[in-house]
Amino acid sequence: MSKELVVYFSVYGTAKILAKEIAKHTGADIEEIIPAIPYDGIREHYDALSRQARKECDSNQRPAIKNKINISAYDRIYVGYPIWWYTFPMIIYTFFEKYDFSGKTIIPFNTHMGSENGGTYDTIRRLQPNAEVLEGLSVEMRDAEHGPGPAVCRWLNKIKKQED
Repeated sequence: MSKELVVYFSVYGTAKILAKEIAKHTGADIEEIIPAIPYDGIREHYDALSRQARKECDSNQRPAIKNKINISAYDRIYVGYPIWWYTFPMIIYTFFEKYDFSGKTIIPFNTHMGSENGGTYDTIRRLQPNAEVLEGLSVEMRDAEHGPGPAVCRWLNKIKKQED
């Protein structure tokens, strides 16, 4: 049996909810991607976060990650994030550029407010061409907040069937 890790980035907590649910059902270890400069997680400040995310995306920034995540001991890595401006947050680019996933299986998951996965699963395939990238799980933000257990279970079962 391969060793599994769930890694996630979450500002409002919805990707974290999915990450915990995936870890619960798989027995995987779990790690958070922590930005060196924290984002404002107060939802009433959404417009400011949106402007910051847009600025980072438009200027192709790579926000620094505060913590080191050891992926070397893992064969399968679930990677979770929200969708910002129809892609993943720029810190996820930092993550994929910092670590080499060669020979590993990446299983993405994300939360969104209507843009599904924003094409990010294909972006991961381009950023990590020597890894196998499975089809991910995309959950609307409100659904993530109101109990994503059944969706996570269906998705994990689908992945298992595809691998059998």
